[in-house]
Amino acid sequence: MTQYQHTKSDGLDFAKGPSAEQIEHSEHRKDLENNAVGAGQADYSGAVKKTSEVEIALVRKLDFRVMPILWAMYFMNYLDRNAIANARLNHLERDLGLVGTQYNTCISILFVGYLLMQIPSNMFMSSGKVRPSIYMCSCMAAWATVSALTALVKDYPGLVAVRFFLGITEAPFYPGALYLLSIFYTRKEIATRISILYSGNIFATAFAGLIAAATFNTLDGAHGLQGWRWLFIIEGIVTLAVAVVGVFMLPDAPLTTKWLTPEERQLAHERMIRDTVGDEGSKGTRAGFMQAVRDPKLWLLAFMQNMHLSACSFNNFFPTVVGSLGFNSTITLVLTCPPYLVSGFVGYAVGYTSGRFNERTWHITISMGAAMVGFIISCITLNTPARYLSCFLFASGAYAVNSVILGWVSATLGQTKEKKAVSLSIVNVLANASYIYTAYLYPSSDGPRYLPAMAANSAFAFMTIASAWALRLWLQRINRKTSDQNGLRFAY
Repeated sequence: MTQYQHTKSDGLDFAKGPSAEQIEHSEHRKDLENNAVGAGQADYSGAVKKTSEVEIALVRKLDFRVMPILWAMYFMNYLDRNAIANARLNHLERDLGLVGTQYNTCISILFVGYLLMQIPSNMFMSSGKVRPSIYMCSCMAAWATVSALTALVKDYPGLVAVRFFLGITEAPFYPGALYLLSIFYTRKEIATRISILYSGNIFATAFAGLIAAATFNTLDGAHGLQGWRWLFIIEGIVTLAVAVVGVFMLPDAPLTTKWLTPEERQLAHERMIRDTVGDEGSKGTRAGFMQAVRDPKLWLLAFMQNMHLSACSFNNFFPTVVGSLGFNSTITLVLTCPPYLVSGFVGYAVGYTSGRFNERTWHITISMGAAMVGFIISCITLNTPARYLSCFLFASGAYAVNSVILGWVSATLGQTKEKKAVSLSIVNVLANASYIYTAYLYPSSDGPRYLPAMAANSAFAFMTIASAWALRLWLQRINRKTSDQNGLRFAY
């Protein structure tokens, strides 16, 4: 299936007359627009094969400068957020006197703060009133501080408060990172980059158990502090250090990136103009918000991502789920690592092939289908090897879909950068709302099988697949209506 191509001005200075280099670049861009559709050939970056060596080198340079710092920031984002799941195995509930569903509420309350900040944060970033690099790193420093302060919590109200503010301070990062990727990478490239970014989440969860196990076994009781308190302190300090590095590494926009040459800045800017999926024109942040909310495709994509993240709700309780296998806390923390390591590589492969073949629906169907099998196995058996195998299936299948759906959002709702930014944040907000209610699917009383949670996850996975096919049929209908016109053509 091909993507829409819309020809725009090549940015030549007609008053002065185009230089030979401009003419060469102009002809190259026109050749790209005429041949990119259905080319089906890609280099490692996901760019079509006919892309010039200059553009391939630019994409490679972006990858080496942008992706490592964003990945490191996201790694720390999830390490800090999910430290509480591992702290639970080091008697956090006992030490703070948590009873009933109070632990679940502490998981849920983070996402209340998280949701409140996301849309205004991305609107603020795309408005041009603040440098994304400064804003995102300042927010990271704030969440590092809040996370470290968890070590001072003495009771349930204190933990609720610190988790709420952790959600507020963490909220700007992920939609902000998606926005940065969307203004530097084209629609065919972005799914691969989102999958790389999202692997930061996955590998953070993979290594969180190992980091926690090492902390608990070496520092538990040191200076009168429990191991889980040391975990929050150490991870908070490392996060703060990464935030400082990010100030110097993160770019703000293609035309203002200092580590690009003037020619590379112009090419980076022009190729994103060329990749825009429409010509609604930029009319400001408020107009971008209205463009987004009036597009009905946004709401189906938001529902799809909500169902997907609902199926991923096991993330906040994964050590508890693995703990149901019956091993001690140290072995349990170690066993949480392999399923996430595998899912990280699977997620990259799915994101890459989705961008490579410009296809979404079947990637979502196969991945979430595998997750459904894993959830069903967890429902029907207490056999230890089978249940551990199910962890690989549902972790790999569910996590693989994230980059595909978010890439679909960017490709379908990217008529202006403001609309794209608002669309990504709205989808992320409505999707993460799932973590508010799914936190209550895992009460300790349902262990070790957690039948209601796993059954619900199976239903969420099925609805994700159904939503993908509904959107596919919708976009096919739109494409048929415009097949005889020089209008929008959407990929599915």
